[in-house]
Amino acid sequence: MATSEASIQQEVHSLYRSHHGWLVSWLKRRLGCIQNANDLAQDTFLHVIDKSTSFAQVNEPRALLSTIAHGLMVDHVRRKDLEQAYLQTIAHLPQRLDASPEDRLIFIEALLHIDQLFNGLKPNVRDVFLLSRLEGMTYPEIATKLGVSLRTVESHMAQALRHVLTTQH
Repeated sequence: MATSEASIQQEVHSLYRSHHGWLVSWLKRRLGCIQNANDLAQDTFLHVIDKSTSFAQVNEPRALLSTIAHGLMVDHVRRKDLEQAYLQTIAHLPQRLDASPEDRLIFIEALLHIDQLFNGLKPNVRDVFLLSRLEGMTYPEIATKLGVSLRTVESHMAQALRHVLTTQH
């Protein structure tokens, strides 16, 4: 093992030893579940390892860890909300239309991917895109429905398409 790798490994070990317990407590207070707190703390440290080469320059390790953990926590809650909405929806389907566990997982993953595509998109821009692509509405129909100009609909649609295309790459 190269000297720099040994040094980085020692820094990670020190960071983990010094702050893991604090991070788990911080997450547990927010999530109310020790298992999820432990999982997200582990994911936080994995993220730190993947993204950094030296921790000696980190002035506020808890600020770094809590920022990363907060983002992971938001993703976790979002995923749970999507899963819950999906499960509530399929609970009302007749038994013969119910999906297998594998199909449910595939569908939830697809929903998460779609959710990620729209992450950061302004609600009015997202609405224009969804009305066009999911509802099949024309731009003039969207403009009337939303009470905006046709030019605004065109602008929002172009913005949504740019966002979706750049998010996929």
